[in-house]
Amino acid sequence: MIIAGTQRDKAQALLSLHTRGELLVLPNIWDPIGARILEDRGYPAIATASAAIAESLGFADGENLRLETMLDVLWRISKAVNVPVTADIEAGYSDSVDELKESILKVMETGVVGVNIEDSLVEGGPMRPMAEQCERISIIRDVAAIYGLHIVINARVDSFLSSSFSSPQEKTEDAILRAKAYVGAGADCIYPIGPGDRETLSLLRECIKAPLNVLASPRALGLVDLHKLGINRVSFGPQIFRSCLAKLIGIVDEIRGFGKYECFSAHSLSGTDVRKFLILGKEPKRQSSQ
Repeated sequence: MIIAGTQRDKAQALLSLHTRGELLVLPNIWDPIGARILEDRGYPAIATASAAIAESLGFADGENLRLETMLDVLWRISKAVNVPVTADIEAGYSDSVDELKESILKVMETGVVGVNIEDSLVEGGPMRPMAEQCERISIIRDVAAIYGLHIVINARVDSFLSSSFSSPQEKTEDAILRAKAYVGAGADCIYPIGPGDRETLSLLRECIKAPLNVLASPRALGLVDLHKLGINRVSFGPQIFRSCLAKLIGIVDEIRGFGKYECFSAHSLSGTDVRKFLILGKEPKRQSSQ
């Protein structure tokens, strides 16, 4: 596999976005046109959401899509924009170290320059042993380094989602412990998914020296407050996709009841409006460089 200089430049650009002192806002998308819309609106990087991609294809999240299906979507998104793309690859689509190495090579080949990697064995259940997750983070770093690429690793910490702890304090202590270990293993950013309240985030910000990623939700602090708190990155997971899905359901329910056309004509784009987000010409063939 050959890594182009432009891909290396994008990786460095993505890394710098985490330390520039501004909040990196990433409205997670699931398809190429979503990526092109964000690029057109001035977003400096694109992030995918595994749940949004899986749900848009009719599957539940949790690596239920085949890896090749996910890779094809990532390749299409990466080739659709000129800005860096970071991908949610769940737990790495791998049980063994060798499988993880192979998965990361394939992810890099799509043009992606950043990854989310999570530490749950089962979401909401047991977590991967910390030493084992550190080894997996180190492997991602080492494999990318062989090809001269500093892939940006956003290490998701699932302590707040896990049922393995009996109190919020235990969840917080485990998250901080894991965060420090993951940074030592090569992670660039820590994603303690779950909390959005000021008290917990302030403690995490105080104890974790690496850039922090927060999941936006109706219960979380607003973007202005997150920025003031020193949070570096905000993700939205599948929430934007699901809000679009809610609008679709509203439209088709209205039509089924012989409703008015305003349900879809209001706030709609024309074909000309959409055209500027499209790739002109024939679809290119995806070629492997391995």
